[in-house]
Amino acid sequence: MSPDDRRSTTSEYGVLGVRDVDFTLDRFPPARDLASLVERHWLVSWELPAGREASVTLLPHPCVNLVLDGGRLAVSGVGRDRFTYVYRGAGRVFGVKFRPGGFLPFLGRPLADITGAVLPAEQLWGPSASGLATEMTAAARVERMIELVESFLRARWPAEDPQVELVGRIVAALLHDRDITRVEDVSDRFAIPPRTLQRLFARYVGVSPKWVLRRYRLHEAAAVLAQEQDRPWADVAAELGYFDQSHFIRDFTAAIGLTPVAYAQACRRRDAPVSA
Repeated sequence: MSPDDRRSTTSEYGVLGVRDVDFTLDRFPPARDLASLVERHWLVSWELPAGREASVTLLPHPCVNLVLDGGRLAVSGVGRDRFTYVYRGAGRVFGVKFRPGGFLPFLGRPLADITGAVLPAEQLWGPSASGLATEMTAAARVERMIELVESFLRARWPAEDPQVELVGRIVAALLHDRDITRVEDVSDRFAIPPRTLQRLFARYVGVSPKWVLRRYRLHEAAAVLAQEQDRPWADVAAELGYFDQSHFIRDFTAAIGLTPVAYAQACRRRDAPVSA
């Protein structure tokens, strides 16, 4: 399947606020032989009049991204906090989003070592990463960028690690299973002692299973409130497993920067927060 056939366009799960309609995000599935470790490729592009600027606010997923921005290629570890990217004029940023746990075989050391950090790709792959950045920056079409980075990854494809598949199944349960509300539920489901589970996530994901569960629930809460601004936030909290409303408000406000009510109001005004 060619990159052209694999193209899809949608808003990113994790985008909290886009301050200008000229912002575009495209997502592209990886080639099948890379899909065990790579979740997708993505391309952010924009074109603003001279002298204007806009911004996008993001709440990171528990994933590592390989990012090409301004001609530099970098490995971005899991970010704990939301961040705002300001863009001006015309430009683009390309990324490879790895599955939770999927970057450990490339890094060869615990993902917790790079949580919250952004490392030049040269630290991992040497001068060849600089060459890749140069070629990708010169590529006129995103399909060529995908071809280049996929070839680069294939040439450095690590040995199979069965723990990556296990981590993937656990993360999928955290994302989709409403019966899982505590780390103990995960331990029971997968017959893994809590301390072993914590060590597994520190090594392969970079953050704790509790952090992943909370982040996924907050992403979903933001998405629901953005799409259904009149929906009672308490109902949303209960559906996502928050039985303590004050706990939900505290977590949501810390992650998003607004209370659930203020966030829904901002969505209603189309003032900033949007999510999918």
